[in-house]
Amino acid sequence: MEKRIETKCVQGGYTPKNGEPRQIPIYQSTTFKYDTSEDMGKLFDLEASGYFYSRLQNPTCDMVAAKICQLEGGSAAMLTSSGQAANFFAVFNIANAGDHIISSSSIYGGTFNLFSVTMKKMGIDFTFISPDSTEEDIQKAFKPNTKAVFGETIANPALTVLDIEKFARVAHKNGVPLIIDNTFPTPINCRPFEFGADIVTHSTTKYMDGHGSAVGGCIVDSGNFDWMAHKEKYPGLCTPDDSYHGITYAEKFGKEGAYIYKATAQLMRDFGCTQSPQSAYLLNLGLESLHVRMKRHCENALAVAEYLASDSRIGWVNYPSLKGDKYYDRACKYLPNGSCGVVSFGVNGGKSVAEAFMKELRLIAIETHVADARSCCLHPASSTHRQLSEQELINAGVPGDLVRLSCGIENAQDLIDDIKQALDKVIG
Repeated sequence: MEKRIETKCVQGGYTPKNGEPRQIPIYQSTTFKYDTSEDMGKLFDLEASGYFYSRLQNPTCDMVAAKICQLEGGSAAMLTSSGQAANFFAVFNIANAGDHIISSSSIYGGTFNLFSVTMKKMGIDFTFISPDSTEEDIQKAFKPNTKAVFGETIANPALTVLDIEKFARVAHKNGVPLIIDNTFPTPINCRPFEFGADIVTHSTTKYMDGHGSAVGGCIVDSGNFDWMAHKEKYPGLCTPDDSYHGITYAEKFGKEGAYIYKATAQLMRDFGCTQSPQSAYLLNLGLESLHVRMKRHCENALAVAEYLASDSRIGWVNYPSLKGDKYYDRACKYLPNGSCGVVSFGVNGGKSVAEAFMKELRLIAIETHVADARSCCLHPASSTHRQLSEQELINAGVPGDLVRLSCGIENAQDLIDDIKQALDKVIG
């Protein structure tokens, strides 16, 4: 019997047998003992399932990844040490030096820097296009060596909502997968696979953890993209891997498992960006209440957005679920149950006034964080996005006066009162 998503949050990924721990156990061990070298050799040949070294896989991490996989409706998943590592692995798993990726320009500043600077140094070229591009504009960005299209369901911090179906159509027309960072809505509010996405990533540090306790990331494969149908584009998946006993991942594990097996056996082996068992355990505690918390986050954010829109001291407000927002209709399609707890807005007077306003907040803390049970705020242009040029800030939808407010699960009126008193002190 297929369980509903609320039940999967609580009980997915792990079913204890008779006499086993009710909660997911923490396997705090780097290594695992075997009786013979032959037994261990089968693991190295990927002929048997099991664990030999926690840099690659760990039972606690795999149980939690399985829960997230169930929540997203995927075929396979893996945890990583951070959301940044998840996005790096998601792209690098199918792109090599000399390849090309198309990305929405409206993405998290750290991801933009990863793509435009660090991965560019590795020989992978990126073309950034507007999240509101027409199908014709998306098509124009394709090159013969394009290997994937990337975007965020709800962009951090611009709060643009991606038309997933449109981007998926064009990606599939060109024989490449669509990778979606689904951190802000979580699978509670959007399941991108249902709209044509092929691979989903998460910064589990955010809503999934929900308490600012542990950094982490996750990659989920839908199992729908047929790698062998485009084998000339993806030799890493569709030809023998000489570094792993000549295994051809797409043949051995099929389209449902090839992508995650390769990312684990090859990338995690070489980069070691693994999430610790302790962090995975804390993440699971957060996942158990995700469906309850997301509803409250969204209720609070909408109440705050409506207040901000009514205050003449606020120049503009972005919140996808706010009537009149540029992305309201798109949010109704992709995010009918709510978008997220993050509101972006501009305080009249520009950057200096925005920073002065934030200093006067008493309940809402200034943090380089978002999507926590506790409300916090940030001035992205001087922090998370400060590495971007003025034009890149504009392209990313991050003007200098933008304040990103992450509404927690406190009382909504207390948040509004805090905002009001800070505005009273700065503007009057």
